[in-house]
Amino acid sequence: MEAVKSYNQSQKQKKKANKTKGNISFRENLKSMPYLLPSMISILIFTVFPILYTVFISFTNYTMFTPAGEIELVGFANFMEVLTGPFSKVFFPVFVWTLVFAVIATLGNFFVGLFMAIILNNENIKERGIYKAILVLPWALPATVAILSWQGLLNGSYGAINNTLLNLHLIAEPIQWLTNPMWARVGILMVTIWLGFPYMMNVCAGALAAIPKSYYEAAQVDGANKWVQFIKITLPSLAQTAYPLIISSFAFNFNNFGAAFLITQGGPARVGTQFAGYTDILASVNYKLSTQFGRYEIASAISIMIFVLIASISYYQMKKSGQFEEVE
Repeated sequence: MEAVKSYNQSQKQKKKANKTKGNISFRENLKSMPYLLPSMISILIFTVFPILYTVFISFTNYTMFTPAGEIELVGFANFMEVLTGPFSKVFFPVFVWTLVFAVIATLGNFFVGLFMAIILNNENIKERGIYKAILVLPWALPATVAILSWQGLLNGSYGAINNTLLNLHLIAEPIQWLTNPMWARVGILMVTIWLGFPYMMNVCAGALAAIPKSYYEAAQVDGANKWVQFIKITLPSLAQTAYPLIISSFAFNFNNFGAAFLITQGGPARVGTQFAGYTDILASVNYKLSTQFGRYEIASAISIMIFVLIASISYYQMKKSGQFEEVE
């Protein structure tokens, strides 16, 4: 009986101690609230409220020409117009190009950055610090200034790229980088990769430095060549570090319309529509719909669809790669 009484007393003491700890932590949280309020208010004003307002607009008929008193809820009509209505002829071609653009830009950034990082990881290159500083310049420059400089480089008449290729006799006539749909897309991808690879290069350089040299020494003893070492050692070692960054980079490139908008303004123009050109992606189409054409309801609906799509892809990829699992 005495053992039972002592056990009950210990349990009561534990409950009392837990309750006391809970009260103390609650008081400490209250003390920190004044310091958190400015950031919380900023998040509400600049993030939460705009998102809620965008969701609201997507279910209304609100456009630039809608009188204030005639805004009505229309349910999923805007989403149906994008997916099955007249706007679907614009949405699906742009959506396919956006996917292609995001995939190529993301993989291009990663593999070009990885290639440069492997070269700079060679200890026999004494000037690698200088080379790294030069290669980081595209990342260090203001993106708008760098992109606008490419507009001149890609000019079909007097651009430096065409002049160089002509002088080297690699092409017979100038490439129309800004007016030909295919070459305009190639140019946009080239600029996007040039702007993005320094970030991946730095990430890969840090990950490569963390790989023990003993792995490569053991592989050489076993007779593995450089390619086998790259496939069996380098890539798996980079996976845990690079995979989440590749997913976030894909989400960024899916909405990265800076190059397309600043260099070609979305052109060349598509036949049959004024809302999107051949280099427009969904984000730039959204920008034009809201700022140039005043179609706020369609732009809001597309924004929500982009969010759901990117969130679903990112979650699926993170789940499959095991990024949510706890490290033992």
